[in-house]
Amino acid sequence: MAGLFQGLNKKKEKELKVLAGFVNIFCRENHADRPRREFPLRNAALERALRGRKPVLCPDCRKLLDHGIAKLLLCPYDPKPMCKKCTTHCYAPDYRERIRAVMRFSGLYLVKHGRLDLIVHYYF
Repeated sequence: MAGLFQGLNKKKEKELKVLAGFVNIFCRENHADRPRREFPLRNAALERALRGRKPVLCPDCRKLLDHGIAKLLLCPYDPKPMCKKCTTHCYAPDYRERIRAVMRFSGLYLVKHGRLDLIVHYYF
């Protein structure tokens, strides 16, 4: 997977940052009772995209983020569309429902905590 990071553009870097942030919020707020560890940043491009901030995740959320990163990097579209507007569904049905739940929860969480700029991103 190391070669996939070489062609990482700014849009995909931003998508990685948002994905990791949303999964981190979801895990922190919903899985506080589970043992959690830092997500390993195995690559300089991933570390740059996440600005060195390692999400602290439970095993289930770590697996979900790993899967999401792989799907994002393998996206055949350039420029990459928002997943909710894409005609090709990369995620398996189980992962797709889980990632939707993460996005729904974390988006609402951020809006409730003052991140109104996300409303603009949601609609445009």
